Formats: sequence, structure tokens, C-alpha cells
Amino acid sequence: MCVSRCLRCVGVSLVPMAIISIVSNILLLLPELNIQFLLDGHVTREATWATGLWGSGFLVLLGARSFLRSSKTRGCCAFRSQMLCQMLYSFMCLLSAASCCLVSVTGLSQGPLCLYNSTSGPTWGAPLKPLPNRHVGYLYNRTLWSGVCLEPRTVVQWNVVLFSVMGGASGLQTLLCTANLLNSLLGLILGQGLCQYKVSPGSV
Repeated sequence: MCVSRCLRCVGVSLVPMAIISIVSNILLLLPELNIQFLLDGHVTREATWATGLWGSGFLVLLGARSFLRSSKTRGCCAFRSQMLCQMLYSFMCLLSAASCCLVSVTGLSQGPLCLYNSTSGPTWGAPLKPLPNRHVGYLYNRTLWSGVCLEPRTVVQWNVVLFSVMGGASGLQTLLCTANLLNSLLGLILGQGLCQYKVSPGSV
């Protein structure tokens, strides 16, 4: 078991996922790459919460940087104090990534905000939002993807793909941060790793 090696692997793995989350959230704010929808307030609230930017993005990048720096720490006392810090960083990253994952799943299930034909005429709202008297199944009914929203025309596909990508990336981050929390706890208890105490055949 090498705690330092695990820290480095987790830190390196978190970086591309954080970048994916940041890019996905930015694109969610710009349906069809048109900023006017954002300026007019016609973007789903789960996208405007920007959990992919500050949660799975900035905070996770901050944690990944700390994991990579701690993997180079040497000395028993210094290493254990770093492990205590890494437990706090891991917990912070775990909460931020989990919140992004939850928001992504919610945004996916609620459906996009768009202009659609209602009984009172064209209206901005969430026509695919699940209701008590309607089966929750727009994700499995592709005829609704292009037949409900008038503007933006491809917003359903846009939201489904990007929320899925962001949710998947933040979900993986949650698992990695949970593993890293346990890894840091082991590092706090056992030190830098059992591998450095193994006796090589030549030394016997």
C-alpha cells in the first residue's frame, strides 16, 4: 500500500473530470451557443446554479492540486499533518462533487426551460417537467425531444447530453474523493505506506 501513490493518482484523475464539468456547465448556460437566452433568464435553474463551475470544477481542482503536492511530502510528522489536511480537502471535494451530481440528476429529470405552446399560447416554462398525473418518461420518448420546445429548438438534446456528462463526471469524482478520504485516513494512521518498509532480497 502506498498512500502517496494513491494521492497522486486521484489528483491526476480529478483534473480532466473537473475540466469536463466546467465546460459542460458553461455550455448549459448557452443553449445553441446563444448568450441571449441566458441574458433573458431563459436557462434552466440547475444550470444557473453553476455547480459544475464551483463544485465539480474549481473546488475539485483546488483539492487535486493539494493531493498532488502532498504526494511529495516526506517525513513522518509532516506527512501525517498533511494527511489530516487531505482528509479535509477530500471531504470538501466529496461534498462539492456530490452536490453537482445531485443537481445534474435533478436538471436531467426536470427537463429544460424552453418556449412551448400552452393553452394560453407560446409560453416559457418546463413542459417536460414530471407531474403527478403524467408518467415520468420524456427521456425514453424521443418524439418529445423535437416536438415540444419551439425555442431553443435543440434544447432537450443539449440538456440531456450535457447534464449526463456533468453528472457522470461528478459521480466519478464523488467515488474518487470517497476513496481518497479513506486513503488519507490510512495515511494518517500508518504513515507514508507499507511499501517503503518492505525488505528487499538483496538486503537479507
